[in-house]
Amino acid sequence: MSSRKLSDLSPYMQGRAKSFDTKCIEAGIDYLRYCTWRSIREQAYLYRIGRELPGKIVTNAKAGESKHNHEDSNGLPSSEAWDGVPLINGKPLWSLYIMDTTNRRVIHPIWEKIIEIGHGVGLKSGMDFKGKLREAPHWENPNA
Repeated sequence: MSSRKLSDLSPYMQGRAKSFDTKCIEAGIDYLRYCTWRSIREQAYLYRIGRELPGKIVTNAKAGESKHNHEDSNGLPSSEAWDGVPLINGKPLWSLYIMDTTNRRVIHPIWEKIIEIGHGVGLKSGMDFKGKLREAPHWENPNA
């Protein structure tokens, strides 16, 4: 099972997470970080979804390639990524998009603010990924 612990993030990412959390609180956004470090075994399983297992593809990172799988020189978790989602009335807002008053699909304002906050504290968003699989909940160290 993946970790939610801030201590399982690299020192760089721990600092970014604290800044990110402070900015979310200042903006009035309730935020749930649900994955920091992830084991190689779990990453391998996620990679199989949509390929060998039923469902849509959820990751393009094979086991060991994800920034969630990083470890320090002692073999301890040192993730260079986390996944999280805003909460509205205590419930996760998984949908990135809403329909505006002209019936166009637009990014939900809370997600827009979260993306702005993440970029502002020096993170790369899964929305910055090239290709079809973009992940709004994903944040990573752009230098790792």
